[in-house]
Amino acid sequence: MNELVLAGVLGGIGGLTRGVVGLLKALSLRRRILWGYYGITVIVALIIGIFVGIIFNFDTRLSLLAGYAGTDILEGIYKSFAVQKLYIDKKRK
Repeated sequence: MNELVLAGVLGGIGGLTRGVVGLLKALSLRRRILWGYYGITVIVALIIGIFVGIIFNFDTRLSLLAGYAGTDILEGIYKSFAVQKLYIDKKRK
């Protein structure tokens, strides 16, 4: 099998694994699952995993791990830029 295809497939599997872990976590916390959102995030994780797996294709195990970690890193970046609520006291002027 072509090395790039194998790296992409393994990276995609890593991204999908990340999506399944998130689903299991939500189920264990008894949270409501938004299936449309979940489907989109799994597809994005698959795509990111493919590209990261291709970039880090030094070893097949690294491609698999990179697919998992790539989506985890992006989630951390998203959370760091998440908008925080700011409360302003209207009495102070």
